[in-house]
Amino acid sequence: MDGYGRLNLTQSDASFGWRQRTVKTAIDCVGVGVHSGQRVTLTIRPAATDHGIVFRRADLGRCIEARFDNVIDTRLCTVLADPAMPSARVGTVEHLMAALSALNIDNALIDVDGPEIPILDGSAAPFVFLLDCAGAAEQDAPRRIIEVRRAVRVSEGEAWAELRPLGPAARAVQPVLEMDLSIDFAASVIGRQSASLRLTPDGFRHEIAAARTFAHAADVAQLQAAGLARGGSLDNAIVVDGAKILNPGGLRMDNEFASHKLLDAVGDLALAGGRLHGRYVAHRTGHGLNNRLLRALFADAAAWRLVATDPLVAAA
Repeated sequence: MDGYGRLNLTQSDASFGWRQRTVKTAIDCVGVGVHSGQRVTLTIRPAATDHGIVFRRADLGRCIEARFDNVIDTRLCTVLADPAMPSARVGTVEHLMAALSALNIDNALIDVDGPEIPILDGSAAPFVFLLDCAGAAEQDAPRRIIEVRRAVRVSEGEAWAELRPLGPAARAVQPVLEMDLSIDFAASVIGRQSASLRLTPDGFRHEIAAARTFAHAADVAQLQAAGLARGGSLDNAIVVDGAKILNPGGLRMDNEFASHKLLDAVGDLALAGGRLHGRYVAHRTGHGLNNRLLRALFADAAAWRLVATDPLVAAA
């Protein structure tokens, strides 16, 4: 869309951080790819304003923008690829993207020397720790905010996901993404669960960042027989077998399964190319529906708009 809309924002909302941010210094880690089982080195580097989040396959010399329209696979995780070279891909980006989005990092160059982001402990908490260690630097450019103006919904069977506008009262405060998600699994140890979040750095850290990915024991065996999930273990995933959790330490939180699905949604929605201002509601969703939701949003020019995010600009 041409031009910018205006939110009714005031100088008192400046605690949100109206300017773009990048990491203050480069930081790296080494881990294992959950599907390949290969050792992966990841480096998060500072980047200039309006650079966005970009993955660079250091082993191939190819860059891939972290955008919803560069997603080529969502079956087991969210996979990005270079449109000019589809074989240059980076998978399992959702946990890192969730941490970057929640901590308000707009610009970063992420070097990775293989086709996957390391799984680490299966949650976003290690990435939050890395970003906290790197620190953040404010930049001299306004943050890109995408306001949801009209409800958009996608569905598949009983699963669905929706983006809705916020009410008039919410529009008068800082841009925010409010999120509600529910799940329903046959495994009795999971069953029906829900999780909610108002996406802020503190809310993300304390409520869902530590929630780990999960799998059914039978599915893990099938995936490994097919040459996948080679790096999966009880150290980086919750493994469920009917009414039992196989991890010796049990769960980190009562609704860890729903919380992890919500964490995944934060990461998937971070591929919008800016911070969403609206409400996300979903049931039994996954990476595929989350990506379809963004595609549906941006396919409808009346459903969204860019908004001015600097209070001084908005007040002019």
